[in-house]
Amino acid sequence: MIEIDLAAALLRATLGITMLAHGWNHAFGGGKLPGTARWFESIGIRPGRVHALFATLAELGAGALLLLGLLNALAAAAVVGTMTVALIANHIRNGFFIFRPGEGYEYVLMIIIAACALGALGPGRWSADHLIGFTLDGLPGLAVAALLGGGGGLALLAACWRPNRPKADPAP
Repeated sequence: MIEIDLAAALLRATLGITMLAHGWNHAFGGGKLPGTARWFESIGIRPGRVHALFATLAELGAGALLLLGLLNALAAAAVVGTMTVALIANHIRNGFFIFRPGEGYEYVLMIIIAACALGALGPGRWSADHLIGFTLDGLPGLAVAALLGGGGGLALLAACWRPNRPKADPAP
């Protein structure tokens, strides 16, 4: 159906461009990779330099794969993984709305849900996956995106996230 192919292409393009922009900003915006590394360290993800590099590569790689429609479910999993880390390590404590101080989680949650939906929908016929005859959609595509991506993000947090604890007031 042309409508499904159009929906998949629009979703892939939107997520792909968004992830490319995220990765590009980590690499070349503001403080570049060293600034991204310092920011990761500041929210407790250590070592910051390693995670800044891998997050940047994951975002750039996932964005490119989504635009091509290549390895769609795995690219969606990379999006889910990076945004799960962002959701838990930085955004969830700030409430739902993005305009709240510290930025709430509505934006990253929507990206996670859109990536899961794309895993379930599949890349459509206008994709490299279709050209090479690779099909992973429906519940298997959703499982790869949600479970592999979410599980990977949670594993990274369990292994490498050590949020800074507020210092206790000294006894009088």
